[in-house]
Order: sequence, then structure tokens, then C-alpha cells
Amino acid sequence: MENKTNASGDTPVLTNGSAAAAIFSAALGCFVLAILALLADHSALIKSCLVFYQPTGPLSGVTTVAILLWLFTWALLHGRWGKKIVPIGRINAFAFALLALSLLLTFPPIGDLF
Repeated sequence: MENKTNASGDTPVLTNGSAAAAIFSAALGCFVLAILALLADHSALIKSCLVFYQPTGPLSGVTTVAILLWLFTWALLHGRWGKKIVPIGRINAFAFALLALSLLLTFPPIGDLF
């Protein structure tokens, strides 16, 4: 976190944009991983498109795409939020919602509903 000074110039103010970018991008990466795993299980076309390394199968593409999206999102959000104060409560709530959905989608009984 970067220190800034307030308007009067005497009290440092901590920014939280970098942390918010990391939290939100990680949750989004988990959600994309769950969605891609679900799609690869239910679609032969997507499954074949996600085979980047034959011995691993579609898991290689699922994890690679999710990691690349996570890193891209983290870099993008860090660039936009890095030196700002953002509403971390709302970002955390949204991140936890994405994490909960990700966890639910990885359970076969719930994933099989789709």
C-alpha cells in the first residue's frame, strides 16, 4: 500500500487499491476456472479446444486460461486502482460471492444441473 497525505498534508492516508485488485482478480480467476471446468465437462467442442497438453487433457487449458485471465485482470485493475482508495467492503463482498459460486460449481451434483 502506498502512503499519501491528506489535503492538509500532515496525516498519511493509506491506499487500498492494490489489495483490492489482488482480491478481486483472484476471485474472478477462481470463478473462470470453475466455469471453464464445467463447460469442458459438458461440451465436447470446448473440451477439445482446451487440450493444451495431451497427457493432462482439458485441465491444462482450463487452468492456463484461468491463470492468464487472473494475471491480466490483476495487472489491469492494479493499473487503475493501485494508487486509489476504493470501496474495499463492496469488492470483498463481490469477491466472496464469486468464490462461493466457484466452490458450488465444482461440486458434481450442482454442476450436473447445468
